[in-house]
Amino acid sequence: MKSVALFKSCLLSCMLVASFAAPLLVPLTARAAEAAKPAFKPDLAKGQATSTNVCAACHTADGSRGSPANPILQGQHPEYLVKQLTEFKAGKRANAIMTGMASTLSEDDMKNVAAFYSGKQAKPGFAKNKDTVALGEKIYRGGIADRSVPACAGCHSPTGAGIPAQYPRLAGQHSDYTEAQLVAFRGGVRNNSIVMTGVAAKMNDKEIKAVADYIAGLR
Repeated sequence: MKSVALFKSCLLSCMLVASFAAPLLVPLTARAAEAAKPAFKPDLAKGQATSTNVCAACHTADGSRGSPANPILQGQHPEYLVKQLTEFKAGKRANAIMTGMASTLSEDDMKNVAAFYSGKQAKPGFAKNKDTVALGEKIYRGGIADRSVPACAGCHSPTGAGIPAQYPRLAGQHSDYTEAQLVAFRGGVRNNSIVMTGVAAKMNDKEIKAVADYIAGLR
């Protein structure tokens, strides 16, 4: 009888261990499957096709210096472009035109077109207002100390090269576009970056315009 009782006790212990272990195996198995997937290799031809057929009207066929109201996409980090397209599609970043465009794209489409744009070299831009260049440079490189505004260079690098995924390349970007985005962050119209909302909230129109113009001349 003792042997039977011991056997039942061991069996029950094993069942309990298995019941606790089973939920842990699912995420481990999912992670292993994800890790086993081959790395995504962008198809630049498909990216170019998407650029031509979907994006060209606003961004030109190769993402170059089109209308100042729209961003230059050439040379932008692909991770950042995919992040923005994903957030447009999900409604996290609000823009009626871009939400409509992004809604037609799959994840692979986004990665392909982002790789296509990032592989291009953008032409350099120029600051237009010599009277505010000094102010723009001061803010970009040193921030605004009395309002705890950090230097733009801290996240976007001294040359405006940015950091992949989170912080875009700014060098040479249209000043009109950069200014519009800072104003949108300040006003809560664009709310997909807590960091940028906090920064822009402490800047006035003159400072925003000055730093946007300075950024246009970075290279």
